[in-house]
Amino acid sequence: MTQNIARMIDHTLLKADATKEQIVKLVNEAKEYSFASVCINPTWVSTAAELLKSTANVKVCTVIGFPLGAATPETKAFETKNAIENGASEVDMVINIGALKSNQDELVEKDIASVVEAAKGKALVKVIIETCLLTDDEKVRACELSVKAGADFVKTSTGFSTGGATPEDVRLMRKTVGPAVGVKASGGVRSREDAMAMIEAGATRIGASSGIAICNGEVSDSKY
Repeated sequence: MTQNIARMIDHTLLKADATKEQIVKLVNEAKEYSFASVCINPTWVSTAAELLKSTANVKVCTVIGFPLGAATPETKAFETKNAIENGASEVDMVINIGALKSNQDELVEKDIASVVEAAKGKALVKVIIETCLLTDDEKVRACELSVKAGADFVKTSTGFSTGGATPEDVRLMRKTVGPAVGVKASGGVRSREDAMAMIEAGATRIGASSGIAICNGEVSDSKY
């Protein structure tokens, strides 16, 4: 069971003050536990990629337009290409939340599609919709636009806003995207019990800085 859960976890460190020493530690932990990926800020992608070059089963995941999602589609596309050049094989991009709430669906779709196109054939794309800022109708629209734009996953949260993942949101997202698109629960998943609740609701990936605690049946005090 521990190994199965580990393979679903993106081992995450996205704090602004994360040091190289902490990134190296994160990568070594990911190797030890065989996590799905390390999820880090773009500045550390090349460092992680170098450390993981002989470890095929742990991917390098980074974030795009993070954490606000308010950059332009062109900026996000450049960020994506740069991250891939530096060694990322998964990118988690934040949607333009304000555009979604303004009913500018065409802009939201273009925003997602710009990243999907930049990553095509080179990296998985996960779309962070920031559920804590959305109504249920907006969550559904965000998921539908993500699927339409060709994303591989939808993801609940950055972990840096007013709330994180809930089983209810994961369930709604899974219902909306169907079985072919991944659902990543991220933000506030601190224990194995939390992780199992997300998986039972339909999550296929867990984003957490508490991956070791989850695998060891402990409870972390981390908020991310």
